[in-house]
Amino acid sequence: MDFDEKHGVLVDAVATDSPKIAVNAKPTAAIIGAGPAGLMAAQRLAEGGCAVTIFERKAAPARKFLMAGRGGLNLTHTTAADAALAKYGEAAQHLSAALEKFTPDDMRAWAHGLSQGTFVGTSGRVFPKTLKASPLLRAWLRHLGYFDVSLRLKHRWTGWDDTGRLTFTTEDANGQEQTSNTFVADITVLAMGGASWPNLGSDGRWADILKARGVGVVPFAPSNAALCISWSDQLKSKFAGTPVKNIAITSGETGAVGEAVITSQGLEGGVCYALNPVVRDELRSAASATLHLDLKPDMSEDVIAERLARPRGSQAQTNHIRKATGLSAPAIALLREPGRGALPHGASEVAALIKSLPLKCTALSGLDRAISSAGGVSFSAVGADYMLKDRPGVFVAGEMLDWEAPTGGYLLQATFATAIAASDAALDRVKATLKIA
Repeated sequence: MDFDEKHGVLVDAVATDSPKIAVNAKPTAAIIGAGPAGLMAAQRLAEGGCAVTIFERKAAPARKFLMAGRGGLNLTHTTAADAALAKYGEAAQHLSAALEKFTPDDMRAWAHGLSQGTFVGTSGRVFPKTLKASPLLRAWLRHLGYFDVSLRLKHRWTGWDDTGRLTFTTEDANGQEQTSNTFVADITVLAMGGASWPNLGSDGRWADILKARGVGVVPFAPSNAALCISWSDQLKSKFAGTPVKNIAITSGETGAVGEAVITSQGLEGGVCYALNPVVRDELRSAASATLHLDLKPDMSEDVIAERLARPRGSQAQTNHIRKATGLSAPAIALLREPGRGALPHGASEVAALIKSLPLKCTALSGLDRAISSAGGVSFSAVGADYMLKDRPGVFVAGEMLDWEAPTGGYLLQATFATAIAASDAALDRVKATLKIA
């Protein structure tokens, strides 16, 4: 199978023994969005006997998926089912059936079916053996080519016309909008993603189309985003881009342990992303959210105070703290931030600061840099089968729905799971409607 970028289609140039259904016997399925959710829905529906056409507004499929692969492509996880479900917060009740149907083991089996082996990292996260997204994507597109799936690029979905046909605008080679066109489908799966990293495809403009049709859409907000903190110029100039390892951060009753990176804007990393929901809630009613950093979560305050109280002789205070506690230079620099350079002199005061360093988060980084987004189509607008209640035959999957999860394999797992749940329900519907065995 070759990918024809000029015409935006998958061209099957490989002989295959895959069973074919007569073209005129196939129900038609339209997939809007060529990210992970869209491609998985396309696979499921094509394997189920549908003639599938994918529409993608960008010039290439799965651009955000490919970018995620730069960090190794964390496909899924090995977390126990109950603990994993809790990662989805309030949306867990809506996602549980889909996540139970498509498990992390199923995700690994799917990748292996595309001849892409996986392995479990030391953190319990699951990655492809290549640690890249591009080989997996190429294998995936080849598989879709065996089923004659068509991929139409540079097609922006604009809604429906008066007769219920899907409408699109296209772009020329210079990115200029061309004439509109329409498409008739027996079933449609909307899989256009959320609103993070809009330059990669999922810009969230579909929300206005659905809201105009009366579909409930929760406003977008950054998720898995950096925490914006106003640092001193000295900290930024010396330590921006430096990691701070083995720390704990709490906001209210919520806490997380891990590693963060000091940036010119604040802190980012998995330990920060886990706090996004509670920080976002606090920022809705206050100018800032209060964070507390524990720079030595594996050492008690009493032990730290006892070590700091030992005579330091001619050592500078900073050197004494480093030797007594093992804190890194950037961690000690963080201790100076509340006093903008000054450190307390008493051992107990410094110990208390190490265990609970107060910081003010003034915002989360914007949607243009957030890994994912909260918000999207409200679960009240879809049924248990992921079909829009007010638009029969139209299903929604992936990050378009109003759920969020931390990094660690939970994002892609739910994206794939909802795509499978929606496409399986769509297949059942079209077969029943068209009376296909």
